[in-house]
Amino acid sequence: MIDTFARRLMVAAVMGAATLAIPAAARAQYAIDLPLGSTLPDVKVETLDGKPATLAPYIGKTPLLIEVWATWCENCKALEPKVIAAKKKYGQQVKFLGLAVSFNQSPQRVKLHMAKHGFDVETYYDRKGEADAVYGVKATSTVIVVNKAGKIVYAGAGGDQDIEAAVRKAL
Repeated sequence: MIDTFARRLMVAAVMGAATLAIPAAARAQYAIDLPLGSTLPDVKVETLDGKPATLAPYIGKTPLLIEVWATWCENCKALEPKVIAAKKKYGQQVKFLGLAVSFNQSPQRVKLHMAKHGFDVETYYDRKGEADAVYGVKATSTVIVVNKAGKIVYAGAGGDQDIEAAVRKAL
């Protein structure tokens, strides 16, 4: 039997594919349930070594880019070079975080993927589906950008997002 999170994630993957028909500029409103301008709530996640963690140390302290991703997600693969390039350019001003979903992958698989592809973004493992439950994430490849005050300034999904423009909204 498929658990609730896995079922929601499968639906989210289908919905994520469906959102590709929506123009990129309009897609932000479909990425998460939280409205732009709201304060990003904290989530309970794990380090890739299985230790409890939260995003609280970053929210409201620094601009933040969070990508909800999976090793098997084609849109996430398309975003990787954009996220890495933005991190190289803005990494002194913005904290870049990954939230790896737990559906059909393990922390070990996430670590191997990151090493193989040079994805050097600090990444947490979302074993219990907190991003889905708290943020209302609709699909992997969701990017959430938060300003220094902890307010959401961008939320989008899909492989064709303009990551640099999203990051500039937080500065």
